[in-house]
Amino acid sequence: MIATAVETETEIAPLVLAGVLLSLVVIYFASKLGGEVCLRLNLPPVLGELVGGVLVGVSALKLLLFPEGGLAPEDSLVIQLLMGSADLSPEAAQSVFNAQSEVISVISELGVIILLFEIGLESNLKELIRVGPQAAIVAVVGVVTPFSLGTIGLMTIFGVAAIPAIFAGAALTATSIGITAKVLAEINRLSSNEGQIIIGAAVLDDILGIIVLAVVGSLVKTGEIQISNIIYLILSATGFVVGSILIGRLLSPFYVSLVNRMKTRGQLLLVSICVAFILSYIAQIVQLEAILGSFAAGLILAETEKREDLEEQILPLADFFVPVFFVCVGAKTDVSVLNPAVPANREGLIIAAFLILVAIVGKVVTGFTLFGKSELNKLAIGVGMIPRGEVGLVFAGVGAASGALDPATDAAIIVMVIVTTFVAPPWLRAVFEGAKKEEAPEKPVPTPD
Repeated sequence: MIATAVETETEIAPLVLAGVLLSLVVIYFASKLGGEVCLRLNLPPVLGELVGGVLVGVSALKLLLFPEGGLAPEDSLVIQLLMGSADLSPEAAQSVFNAQSEVISVISELGVIILLFEIGLESNLKELIRVGPQAAIVAVVGVVTPFSLGTIGLMTIFGVAAIPAIFAGAALTATSIGITAKVLAEINRLSSNEGQIIIGAAVLDDILGIIVLAVVGSLVKTGEIQISNIIYLILSATGFVVGSILIGRLLSPFYVSLVNRMKTRGQLLLVSICVAFILSYIAQIVQLEAILGSFAAGLILAETEKREDLEEQILPLADFFVPVFFVCVGAKTDVSVLNPAVPANREGLIIAAFLILVAIVGKVVTGFTLFGKSELNKLAIGVGMIPRGEVGLVFAGVGAASGALDPATDAAIIVMVIVTTFVAPPWLRAVFEGAKKEEAPEKPVPTPD
């Protein structure tokens, strides 16, 4: 039996690699095609990557599929191609499908880790600290408002049970820092006051979202909220962010000295990536998100003399990994839940309309809570907090897996995630461009001599 299993693994390993290579070709083609089209339409290229993912994913061409949604190997055109060319048995095809999907998912996670490391490098720690109180206000309001409105509205208006309503309300608190940060970078607004507030608030949102998810997950499993778990998450998040920055600043001279002494090629990039991965690992083992660690690493290394060189060297690595993340987010999004012709979707669409309204209003109002800051583009801050992206999909996935969500509520959350993810990037760009036109001085009218 053991020998047979080893032989089977040896036989399918080349096919797993072949499947991964084909999947990457599909991903890069979709990301570039979608990005180019959106760029020519004056839309953020990241939106094109998401749309490209939708086209090659479960909603359309079925080239890039993942088994989480109950899909079989036969549903994937890539696996069908491998089955036709290698005479795979159904059992072997399932193993190849699972392994290939796992590899692509890992590459996707590396993509968002590298993206947040790059965003950290482009951010200014002193500016983030300066806007910290404002970012905290935006983050807290952006969590409390949609959570309260969503939960209470679902229970009172639609009669949804308490636990599904709380789970849906929790999904409304999410903010996809990856999507917003990419758009801000594309329109050269990342270092603006609004951009720094959005990034700082999105990081805090991520921490608060993790805490909310843990609380809701505990409620689903045990029927009660474990206060000790909440306290642990708050303390670990605070300790990690503050501790990593303080220790990183102390060790940064050693980092610069080490890089300067090394003579081999790629020493700066590889040492820096190791720093990002170590902090991402530590974040994971203390039950935080890995992207929080990579963002902290970027902030720390941005304070060193190697910042400009590292920003230049990280670009090719980001170009390779980051599109995988955005295309995978799109590929996993099933837009069939938007079809009103299917009776099972109608209740979910009605609930979704309510969730979309709450999701947008609950984040847009956050910018306007910054009283006495007339110089800020408050609408841009609120719009920047709207996209739920992969974070919202995580909430929906956890809720569906736990059995806490009925099909209608689950479909409604997915629709809300789809709409907020695709609406926010062009809206954010339009808001910034509109403000720029208003700020532009009027041309003087020539007077006759």
